[in-house]
Amino acid sequence: MAVRSEASHKAILDATMELLDPDSGEGISVQKLSIERIARVAGVSKTTIYRWWPSKVAGVIDSFVASHIARTPVRQDLPGLEALREHMGALVETYATHEGRLVSQLVAECQHDESAMNEFKERFWHNRRDAAVSIIRRAQEEGDIWSELDPVGVADLIYAPIYFRLLFQTGPLEKAWSDRVLDLALTGLTPREDA
Repeated sequence: MAVRSEASHKAILDATMELLDPDSGEGISVQKLSIERIARVAGVSKTTIYRWWPSKVAGVIDSFVASHIARTPVRQDLPGLEALREHMGALVETYATHEGRLVSQLVAECQHDESAMNEFKERFWHNRRDAAVSIIRRAQEEGDIWSELDPVGVADLIYAPIYFRLLFQTGPLEKAWSDRVLDLALTGLTPREDA
């Protein structure tokens, strides 16, 4: 990407997140956000935006992902189970901010727009699920999670409560809570004989 293109690309991503951030003074919803407004704030043409993204939702997702990945890293320098605990904690702390409200809006937009759902899965969901599965596989190799379990199923089991709490606002998104979710998944629901 040429330097000018790279600068425009970054300006579009930054403008999108700024417009969606309630603390920026703009704080508009995904539904009310327009390509025209993004172009105006980024100082680019609508054509420039459509050169990179086929739709507003695709641009919003990429803007969100750029910020989200930086805030929820998958640590390679920790044992798998510790990296998993840290990732879940970072995720809930991030979702406790305006980024959580943004994910909720994106999920809502996707419910009635199949192409938006495909964009969301392709640009965000699959990559983040794969990142979580990689941590789980590492924890399985290290003997901290039963190796016979399907790592995708394990990811669904431990990450689903986060998205449930985010979407239905059933309680605060806090690291202590995500630690309890992981501990519950690791120990199971069956009473132990030594209990």
